[in-house]
Amino acid sequence: MNRKKRVEGHETLGHSRAMSKHETFSEDSATWRKMGRAIRYLSEHYLEQPNLDEAASVAGLSQFHFQRLFQRYVGVSPKAFVSHLTLGHAKADLARGASVLEAALDAGLSGPSRLHDLCLKIEAMTPGDYAKGGEGVAIEYGFHDCPFGIALVMATAKGVCGLAFGDEGEEDEMFADMKSRWPRAHYIRDQKHTGEIAERIFAARDGELKLHLIGTPWQIKVWQALLAIPSGQVTTYRNIASKILAPRASRAVGTAVGRNPISLLIPCHRVLGSDGALHGYHWGLTRKRAMLAVEAARLQTASTSAIV
Repeated sequence: MNRKKRVEGHETLGHSRAMSKHETFSEDSATWRKMGRAIRYLSEHYLEQPNLDEAASVAGLSQFHFQRLFQRYVGVSPKAFVSHLTLGHAKADLARGASVLEAALDAGLSGPSRLHDLCLKIEAMTPGDYAKGGEGVAIEYGFHDCPFGIALVMATAKGVCGLAFGDEGEEDEMFADMKSRWPRAHYIRDQKHTGEIAERIFAARDGELKLHLIGTPWQIKVWQALLAIPSGQVTTYRNIASKILAPRASRAVGTAVGRNPISLLIPCHRVLGSDGALHGYHWGLTRKRAMLAVEAARLQTASTSAIV
């Protein structure tokens, strides 16, 4: 059941420290929030082609500092990010996605990482244990600032079991949603431990990260297929169904994708409709669009750098 996958990350930002509201993994929680606000603004207004000054104003920074911090924290320039928010890019990527996914599934890999390597080791809960609603399982959790808003990180002794996203003020709703998946588990808030996990996910901490998949056998099968989609690429529900030998199960695949509890690491955001449209995403279409744009822009930046 164990598999490995390489995942994208951000530039190293330094040591973590406790913050006043959301204990965060970076040295500057306020800056993470500013970048998050800018990403959300650009993702909501990309059709208007917002300029640098508008985005900097939303972040509460000068143009110079915004440009520099966005590049450092997000990994790409604001201009590159906006250019990859359009549907045209998604459709073009989708046209290539079928062959890319097929090759990735055959190889059992996701393709080369560009900023750092984070090796994911997968362990799945047995069907019998899942049927108990998480009874007997201790889950540690914490809220942390990140480029996509507030991240709820959850982990068992065997690895990360949940990664959810929301906005400030939605913490209770986020936790209730995730807790409903495993209602009988024992929950312990541990900002320090989950902060270390968040740092490795978002701030380029190389090494191994274990995932603990808690779901039905069918859900786990779909989630493992998602792990094969390379960063910067997209595919469709129908294509995933075909690759896991259930070509008529697109709707069932969509349901399983929607129940993915480990967002971003298990990249359900990389699945589009057959027309290239962004259909339902549990954590919001604006956030999905932002994740895809960041990954696509990084891929292009890395490709350009390799040529030069």
